[in-house]
Amino acid sequence: MSNSIANAMPFQWTVLQVVPRVERDERFNAGVIVFCRSRRFLDAQVSLDVRKLRALDPMADEELIRAHLNTLARIAVGDLTAGPIAALEQAERFHWLAAPSSTVIQPSPVHGGVTTDPSGTLERLFQRAVAPLDSPVNNGRISGRV
Repeated sequence: MSNSIANAMPFQWTVLQVVPRVERDERFNAGVIVFCRSRRFLDAQVSLDVRKLRALDPMADEELIRAHLNTLARIAVGDLTAGPIAALEQAERFHWLAAPSSTVIQPSPVHGGVTTDPSGTLERLFQRAVAPLDSPVNNGRISGRV
């Protein structure tokens, strides 16, 4: 068994999706949250694609959605200015973030995997699931802000 496989730890992840008009059930990916209990890692990357938002709902409140995404990312990293949920233990925060709690921002089902590098895994998942396809560079590493 290779050393990297032997050092791999289980992790869970979810995609944050923006659903601007719930009655139409149209959505796009706007963030990824990764939780690796054994590495004590919980982090998120978020990015609001305004072109996609406007295509689905020209009247959507961009600033409100951006603020909610920012808050979710800040909760993930335990930023206490994000409110009392940010003070919970990592596992509790992840389960709170992964539970349906908003009509406009909805988490995907939770997925699992193994990793030796939770931060790198977050970046790769973000690039695959959220970053614009027409740009090799996404909006940058977001630490609680979009």
